[in-house]
Amino acid sequence: MPVRSPSLSGRWGALAARADPRRWQLVEVSGPSMVPTLRHGDRVLARRLVGADGVRPGDVVLARFDDLPGLLVVKRAVRPQGAGWWVVSDNPFAGGDSESHGVADVTALAVWRVAPGRPRRLGRSRPSEA
Repeated sequence: MPVRSPSLSGRWGALAARADPRRWQLVEVSGPSMVPTLRHGDRVLARRLVGADGVRPGDVVLARFDDLPGLLVVKRAVRPQGAGWWVVSDNPFAGGDSESHGVADVTALAVWRVAPGRPRRLGRSRPSEA
């Protein structure tokens, strides 16, 4: 699921504006690959990572694939593999995950879905093995 950099209004907009951009990243979800967890148009606040420290199986992450270097995606971390992570889509019919593109470089941990609607923390889910 590709993402883009959006803006926010209201309380979450003020929080995002004050957040250190070296540590936090606001992205907008594009596409259906993370349904039901995230939907097209959802905005996610993610904590940038140095390497993949702090990522655990089941976390929702922002990642890049070597064969799609300009594309940032939202996926679920399944397991560390080699120097990266095996990641999957929550929607098994969407594809675009490690099954298609191999191991991903995780760049951030998705922490909050902040819009639209009521904000909610993105928790860990038991990943399906791919």
